[in-house]
Amino acid sequence: MSITIPKKAFTFFKQLEKNNNREWFNAHKPEFKAIEADVKLFYNVLLENLQQHDAIEKLKMFRIYRDVRFSKNKTPYKTHLGGSFNRQKPQLRGGYYLQLTPGGSFAATGFWDPSKEDLFRIRKEFEIDDSEIRAIMNAKKFKSVWGSLVGNEVKTAPKGFSKEHPNIDLIRKKQFIFTKKYSDKEVLSPNFINEVTATFKAIRPYFDYMSEVLTTDLNGVSLID
Repeated sequence: MSITIPKKAFTFFKQLEKNNNREWFNAHKPEFKAIEADVKLFYNVLLENLQQHDAIEKLKMFRIYRDVRFSKNKTPYKTHLGGSFNRQKPQLRGGYYLQLTPGGSFAATGFWDPSKEDLFRIRKEFEIDDSEIRAIMNAKKFKSVWGSLVGNEVKTAPKGFSKEHPNIDLIRKKQFIFTKKYSDKEVLSPNFINEVTATFKAIRPYFDYMSEVLTTDLNGVSLID
């Protein structure tokens, strides 16, 4: 199915950035709801595409309303739309995310907020053997799509791990994420749905490896009943 992101979506967000208040938004709410419906359709087609090569548990579209309770920025609305695709647990781990905004659209995949147990398991794996994960990350095709691993990390070493370990660059990570930026021209092109589908598909070697790590103990015994 051919589906595109409407140009009016970016036009609207540029206007919202200059008029981020309830009065302006309420006056233009019908316009936003029409844009939101078009964008949701795009995400649902992307979901169908992902399900052709992966098991996706659910799609979650994020609302435009900001939670300003603990933020210094009190503007009430986001100037982007985003959605995440969760893989079927417990067998499959990791997730996909796509955010659309003028001048800053991007796709992201990986592990944003691993549990304490998962984080420890990943770090222990990297402490023991980094050969497989580095082979995946350094593969020419993979790197051409996703670049390098990013994410928050501790400054020296997590508790119980040596800061002198040769794999400390991996062990100190608290998040294990890959991102890919898109220009406005790319987002608005008719081929964007195919581009994002192919981009997400290219992460599979990483997801397959991490899913195996997180569903087995250090001896390779399955943790899934």
